[in-house]
Amino acid sequence: MRTDLIRKTALTAAGLAATAGGIAGPAVAAYAAPTHQGTSTSTQADRKSHGERELNVRYQAQPNFYYCGPAATRNALSVQGKNIDVDAMAKEMGTTEDGTNSINDITPVLNKETGKKVYRSVEIRDNKADRKQTDKLRTDIVRTIDDGRAVVANIAGTTTDTDGTTHSFEGGHYISVVGYTDNGKTVTIADSANPDQASYRISVDNLADWIATRGYSAAS
Repeated sequence: MRTDLIRKTALTAAGLAATAGGIAGPAVAAYAAPTHQGTSTSTQADRKSHGERELNVRYQAQPNFYYCGPAATRNALSVQGKNIDVDAMAKEMGTTEDGTNSINDITPVLNKETGKKVYRSVEIRDNKADRKQTDKLRTDIVRTIDDGRAVVANIAGTTTDTDGTTHSFEGGHYISVVGYTDNGKTVTIADSANPDQASYRISVDNLADWIATRGYSAAS
């Protein structure tokens, strides 16, 4: 495994501060942001129609700056009705104050907690995703969500959502992908970093570039 491409991915204190200090865009209607970190809240019912689907997430914010990997995984597993302690997952993933090393530490936990080996890690090795990689990401997201599961992605850098809000994680971060519209051209993110920005939508093109040099875990 090329560890130079899938780097350590802690949400840095600076990255968290930048996010918390950003302009909060309106949350997608499927989400109700908790009033403080660590609070869990249910979303509206799972729905599927005409090229779109939103999964029922019980969102929970991460309790500290380096638990983005366990928190993203917990949020992803919540769509299947699971509520797994983030400390237990952090231990399994080898999470430290440096973060969770790579998406390859997330995938085994997803498979263990679902009881099936359906997830696998996918790398986007280049500095910028090409069309083939972006199309594969879109296909993987749609397939995984249609199967009633969420995608976990390891991202780094800065991107802009569909409302024009900037999200910056220069030190790296993990997020869950829990829905899509327009046949996967736009996706819904559950982000544990800041409960005021618990949910937002992003184009799959921007997401692919956000993942570039790292990877994501999706159902095969």
